[in-house]
Order: sequence, then C-alpha cells, then structure tokens
Amino acid sequence: MPSISTVSKGSIIRFKGEPHSIESLIHRTPGNLRAFYQANMKNLKTGRNVEYRFSSSETVDVIVTERKQYQYLYRDGSDFVMMDNNTFEQINVPEVALGEGANFMKDNINVTIVFSDDGSILQVELPTFVEVEVTDTNPASKDDRATSGTKPAIVETGAEVNVPMFIQIGSVIRVDTRTGEYIERVKK
Repeated sequence: MPSISTVSKGSIIRFKGEPHSIESLIHRTPGNLRAFYQANMKNLKTGRNVEYRFSSSETVDVIVTERKQYQYLYRDGSDFVMMDNNTFEQINVPEVALGEGANFMKDNINVTIVFSDDGSILQVELPTFVEVEVTDTNPASKDDRATSGTKPAIVETGAEVNVPMFIQIGSVIRVDTRTGEYIERVKK
C-alpha cells in the first residue's frame, strides 16, 4: 500500500472500511515533534466531513477509480437515470450519490461519474455552475430594487436559491452546484 505522502487532493482512499475523498492534505512539522499529515476528507457514503492526522510513515488503501461521462435523462422514483455518452448504456444512480447536487439536475446535463474498482458508484461530479430559470419568486417593489437584500426564489429544478431583489420570474440565473448560491444573472 502506498504511503500517505504519495496521496494528493482529490484522491479516493479507503479509510476505516469506507471510501473517502481527500479534500485537503497538509504536511505539518510542529517544532521538535514528529511530522504528520492533516487530512480533511469527505465520506462518500454518508457525505460527512472527517478530519484525521496521519503519521508520515502511515500507509493508506488508495481506491483505483474510473471516471466516465454520462448524460442525465430523467428521474425514476428516487433514482436518476443516466446514459453513457459513448455506449448509450443507461444506469440508475441513487440520489445519495449526487448529494446536494441533486437539487440542480436539469435534463441533458453532462456529469462525471466516478466508479470504484469493483464497479460501484462512488461519486457524481456535476458541472461547477448550472444555468436555471426562476419559476417562482416574490415580485420586487421599486423600493426593494434599491436595496442590496436577497429573497428566496424557486428555480426550474425545484431548488430554492436566495437571489437579489431585481431577479424576476423567468430570469435565467447561474448557480454554483457545490454551494447552491446565486452567482449572476445570465443575459440571453
């Protein structure tokens, strides 16, 4: 097994029997103590963030992964049906694999699915930004548009996003799929 020093951000390791994605990995050497690696990881099954200190000589089980491009077709109950862009094979992806990104799944959006060496789905990577249309929001009065506050808006995927007061129904906005935050209004 490889040493923790050979692992980098974005690697997927098996930690305590479950797959974890390395979010950050920092090498620290405090004073006259032994060096260690401070790792922030995300459990890919539960979505929880985990912090752990690895000793410099500790070994980890790196999971061999394969990334494939898929296109989202439709929702089937709690699963999302995706199609391989090369072979046109369809698979069902559970909502848990998408995490918070499930709120921003539009028809025909391309995603990257990360498979483990045993063929199971570890992670679904959405595009960083997605353009969605606002379907419902409170109308803004003239006074509201002068202030810099926000208001809740429902977008075409059903997600709720806080948007500036000047956004109206029918506006197309760009949203960060990682955080669910409004980025900008899209001019078309």
